[in-house]
Amino acid sequence: MKQLKFCSFSTFFIVLIHVLVCLSASLVSTEGFDSLLELPHSGSNRTRSKSKRVIFVGDFGAKGDGFKDDTEISGTIVAPKDPDVWKGLNRRRWLYFNRVNHLTVQGGGTINGMGQEWWSRSCKINTTNAITFHKCKNLKVQNLRVVNSQQMHIAFTNCLRVVISNLEVIAPAESPNTDGIHISASRGVEVKNSIVGTGDDCISIVGNSSLIRIRNFACGPGHGISIGSLGKSNSSVRIHDIMVYGALISNTQNGVRIKTWQGGSGSATNIQFLDVLMKNVSNPIIIDQYYCDSPVPCANQTSAVKVENITFIHIKGTSATEEAIKFACSDDSPCEGLFLEDVQLVSHSGGIAKSFCWEAYGSSVGQVEPPPCFACSEGLIQQKAPSNLAFQSF
Repeated sequence: MKQLKFCSFSTFFIVLIHVLVCLSASLVSTEGFDSLLELPHSGSNRTRSKSKRVIFVGDFGAKGDGFKDDTEISGTIVAPKDPDVWKGLNRRRWLYFNRVNHLTVQGGGTINGMGQEWWSRSCKINTTNAITFHKCKNLKVQNLRVVNSQQMHIAFTNCLRVVISNLEVIAPAESPNTDGIHISASRGVEVKNSIVGTGDDCISIVGNSSLIRIRNFACGPGHGISIGSLGKSNSSVRIHDIMVYGALISNTQNGVRIKTWQGGSGSATNIQFLDVLMKNVSNPIIIDQYYCDSPVPCANQTSAVKVENITFIHIKGTSATEEAIKFACSDDSPCEGLFLEDVQLVSHSGGIAKSFCWEAYGSSVGQVEPPPCFACSEGLIQQKAPSNLAFQSF
C-alpha cells in the first residue's frame, strides 16, 4: 500500500496501529517502516508472554492536521503462516480499524493472509479476518490487493458512509469461509470497479444493513453475491434498499442470492439486481428461505424473515444446472412483490433451463426465460432505487 491516510476534524488525535502478531525487534526500524513487513513464521523466537507491539505514528513524524499524508506503506504485508503463532492473541483481528472517522486506506500493494493452514482446519470459530473496519465513518478503501485470508478478506461492521473501489480479492475456490467483502450492520456503502474471486461469497450483506450499492463488479469463483444469511438462531434482522447493477458473475455456485434461516424474523425488502451477466453459474437467481449451514439437519420452524419487493432486470447468461431460477420461500411468510423483466438464462450444457417456485408471488414483463412460475400474478410494482442524494442525507 502506498498511502495510509488519517484525516482529523477540529482537534488533533493520535492513531494507534495495533499489530496483533509476534514481531521480533529486528523487523521494526526506529527510523521508519520496512518496505516489506513480514511477520515471523513457525519456529520464530516467541519467549515473551505478550506478543503485541503498539506503534505511535506520531513518533515517526505523523501529523494529524488533515492535510499531510502521514504514513506510506509499500510492498506486501504478510500474516503468520502458522495458526499457533496467534495463541494468546485475539484471533478474530489482524488488521483492525476501530471508530476512525474520515479514514482513507489506499495504495497498490498486497495484503497476504497466508490462510492455507487455517483452511485445512476449516473452523469458523476464532478464525482471523484479514482486515476489519468497525464503527468507522466516512471511510474510503481503494486500490488494494488482498489475497488468501484466513477467513473473510475485508469486513465492514457497523460502518457509515463507505466507498470501496478498485479492489482485487483473491483466494482459491476450495478455500472455506473466505468471503471477499463482508458488510454487516452498515449503512451507505458503495462497492465499485472491483474483482473478487474466493471460496465463499464474493460479497455478503447481513445484519441490519441498508443503502448498499454494488456496481461494475466481477465475481468468480465463489458463492456469488449474497444477501444473508439472515435470521440465524431465531434472530431478527432488517435489510433494505440494496442495489446491484453492472456485474459479471462466472463459474460460481450462485449468482444473485437471498438466503434466510428458518425461525428468523424481520425483513429483506427493496432489493434490486440489474444488468447482470452470468457465465456457467449453478444457481443464477435464487431465494432460499430454508438455508441450513449446519452439520446436522435444521429443525423445521414456521417464522421467517419477510422477503418482498425484489427486482431482477436484464439478467442474462448460462446456468450450470437445470434450475436457473429458484424461489424457495417460507410457508408462513411467502415472498411477495417479486418482479422479473428481460431475464434470459439458458443451460450451459445446451439442455432446458427451468424455474422453481414455492410460495413465491410476483409478476414479469417482457421476455423471461425460463418462464416464471409464480403462484399468481401481481400488478407491476414500481420500486425506487437508492439515489446519490439518499447516500448523502444521513
